[in-house]
Amino acid sequence: MKEGITYQKSKIFAVRIIRLYQYLKENKKEYVLSKQLLRCGTSIGANISEANCAISEKDFLSKMYIAFKECAETEYWLELLYDSDFLTEIEFQSIISDCREIKKFAFVNYKNVKGKMIR
Repeated sequence: MKEGITYQKSKIFAVRIIRLYQYLKENKKEYVLSKQLLRCGTSIGANISEANCAISEKDFLSKMYIAFKECAETEYWLELLYDSDFLTEIEFQSIISDCREIKKFAFVNYKNVKGKMIR
């Protein structure tokens, strides 16, 4: 499971978030919003990684739902950075689409396991 698509995409996304943070800090001199983005954007993959090592379905659901919520928070910070002109439309669309894709994967993983538990 660790090499699953959700894990892989979240890790690649985390690297993009780290690079975006460095860019915002060094080139745009933006320190507050970018730090928030760094925290939640890298937390997504960390929670997916923890979900993959869960000791129970309940533990898996908890970690995967946290990853889902971290995606929502990441979207918020990206939108603020775009709305305040720290990101161009092209930069914003490129990274927000990845975030939304991972959010969908996290929700599907959550929903599938939750569905198994109900049956």
